[in-house]
Amino acid sequence: MSLDLLIKNATLPDGRTVMDIACSGGLITAVETAITAEAARTIEADGQLVSPPFVDSHFHMDATLSLGLPRMNVSGTLLEGIALWGELKPILTVEAVVERALKYCDLAVSQGLLAIRSHVDVCDDNLTGVKALLEVKEKVKPYIDLQLVAFPQDGLYRSETAEKNLLKALDMGVDVVGGIPHFERTMDDGARSVKRLCEIAAERGLMVDLHCDESDDPLSRHIETLAYETQRLGLQGRTAGSHLTSMHSMDNYYVSKLLPLIAEADVQAIANPLINITLQGRHDSYPKRRGQTRVPEMRDYGINVSFGHDCVMDPWYSQGSGDMLEVASMGFHVAQMTSRADIRYAFDCVTNHPAKTLGLEGYGLEKGCKADMVLLQAADTIEAIRMKATRLAVVKAGKVICETPPRIATLSLAGRPETVNPAAYAPNEAG
Repeated sequence: MSLDLLIKNATLPDGRTVMDIACSGGLITAVETAITAEAARTIEADGQLVSPPFVDSHFHMDATLSLGLPRMNVSGTLLEGIALWGELKPILTVEAVVERALKYCDLAVSQGLLAIRSHVDVCDDNLTGVKALLEVKEKVKPYIDLQLVAFPQDGLYRSETAEKNLLKALDMGVDVVGGIPHFERTMDDGARSVKRLCEIAAERGLMVDLHCDESDDPLSRHIETLAYETQRLGLQGRTAGSHLTSMHSMDNYYVSKLLPLIAEADVQAIANPLINITLQGRHDSYPKRRGQTRVPEMRDYGINVSFGHDCVMDPWYSQGSGDMLEVASMGFHVAQMTSRADIRYAFDCVTNHPAKTLGLEGYGLEKGCKADMVLLQAADTIEAIRMKATRLAVVKAGKVICETPPRIATLSLAGRPETVNPAAYAPNEAG
């Protein structure tokens, strides 16, 4: 039988080498050595890395590429970003949000990013962002799995119509229940919002993803409430705490109690390294807090941790390229996770771990999985992060949907090599 696609001599993220990947009917039909079969297209990987597609577990697509509208965030703080977004919302149009989001989705595909969980603000009575992103979700369905979170940016109780709008957004087809308890007027209101949002998710059989304790305040402890409500309502494995930056400032004794509770409840944790390192610690002089949550400690407790991009050129962040390898790089740097195993773990934080958080079916590089993958100009996952590897080919359902030429520099120096290939600099290491 003829295959749709055959990739020869690939290295896989788990270290297996000289592997062939056969694809037919949108699925991986074999992952073996020396597959001999006719294929509509054959790609020679030549020992380079083939990975499942990158997954972004935390993004704001309704705001993406809106940098400078209606003005810039001068202070660079989270709160000014929220205020700026409040100024922008009244002048948003469905058409403009769709246009910007589709531009970003094109960029995402070029980066091998084929699954995104995006929060969408529901504190706009017109639900402009919701209408726009539901349209985008349908348009990009052939090549991006876009999962939407109903996000009451102004607070479930702080905004008078937030709950009504959130329920309406879920009725319209938004996938996940969101929230922002630390932005409510009081800690008590924040805890109440966690309880109510989890109840809504339980009633509707949905997942929960809360912006949780995105603060430098060591007493912001809504993740504890989220873990409790997850247990009470039987939502294990279906809830996520995003950001969790207050944990960076918490007392170590309290954290020693908190982490087992999160693990016991199977709450997913989502750090956003680029944004956490940018927005947190803004009120500090020196030393300045890094802000990123306790990634290695959560890993050691068996908590599923993923990294999100969060923002690209919007009121909160003026940079960003849709490159999850850049996110992984910042993540392990900020966490000081620099062993070889740590850096491989960072790669998992933008692939396998967020795929679990999103509940993606058929994700991976095994027989029977969806034939979605990325060929990278790198020998392994560590080199992929180090070099922000070129995505040589992006594959969706067994079809190549994007290709980029290899990055090769030509030199004109006497007595020196004529070309420089990033893959030529593998370290000598044992094990």
